[in-house]
Amino acid sequence: MPRPRRSALTRASILLVALGALGAVVLISISVGSRSIPIATVWEALISPADQDEHYVIWDLRLPRTLVGLVVGVALGVAGALIQALTRNPLADPGILGANAGASFAVALGVGVFGISSISGYVWFAFAGSLAVAVGVYVIGSAGRGGADPLRLVLAGVAIGAVLGGLTSAMTLVNPDAFDKMRGWGAGTVVGRSFDVVLPVLPFLVAGLLIAMIVARPLNSIALGDDLATALGASVLRTRILVVIAVTLLAGGATAIAGPIGFVGLMIPHVARWIVGPDQRWILAITIVLAPILLLVADIAGRLVMRPAEIPVGIVTAFVGAPVLIALIRRRRASGL
Repeated sequence: MPRPRRSALTRASILLVALGALGAVVLISISVGSRSIPIATVWEALISPADQDEHYVIWDLRLPRTLVGLVVGVALGVAGALIQALTRNPLADPGILGANAGASFAVALGVGVFGISSISGYVWFAFAGSLAVAVGVYVIGSAGRGGADPLRLVLAGVAIGAVLGGLTSAMTLVNPDAFDKMRGWGAGTVVGRSFDVVLPVLPFLVAGLLIAMIVARPLNSIALGDDLATALGASVLRTRILVVIAVTLLAGGATAIAGPIGFVGLMIPHVARWIVGPDQRWILAITIVLAPILLLVADIAGRLVMRPAEIPVGIVTAFVGAPVLIALIRRRRASGL
């Protein structure tokens, strides 16, 4: 049976509840770690910081890490929602379609070949790699009759991602000294990330989000088919170009900050679509809130499973996302795209 359409008031109420859940997860992320800090102390540190060890941990370690998780989660979630809407492929994701692998390979190239070590330098490599692979996968998946086929897109993305992943590993082995600082980054992590890492990339992420808001309405038309979208006044070519630009900015920027983190952009748009229906404007709004919740919860789980050691958030999301991907593939219609 088709899901009943939800009213705007119901959707807004769901969004408010999700925002409340995000606030709670943020507080937990700041208080939980190798040493737990009471919520009351967290509030005290945020409102009136003092020269105390716990306040130092909150302001210099936990808070930057949490904000990085927020930023990266939003970027990956929105990028996934855009790719799924554009390709009408419920299995699309920046990681599965190779965009993260392209950004990782390009960053490794910049570090290993050109000796770039600052994020302000290799962010451009991340954008270029993400764009090149996204375009390449779409061209391969669109070859032949019928246009972009979901299965061909996934296969092309997985194949290209595997090749680039192997090349990245090879470069790491050839020059281990240059890549020593990238070991944790390659697994996808928010550990040790500070505001200085986020600030150079933030303008690009904001630009990607603004573009996503602009293309939300045309994507609703494209979901009906290219011909009908054109008849409704939507520019299909312009929308596709803007979506590719937005995904490049979001996926490339997120990968430059935290490394390749998969499955966030795959799972969250499905949850958002199930909650609020097919309207891309509401899907993006809910995704912006739910995606950082997933990333922060995965990061919290990574801190607790092997405390005082930690598991990178990219490994946790892969552990959770792989069964979800298998379940989606086994379904005849994944979230009804």
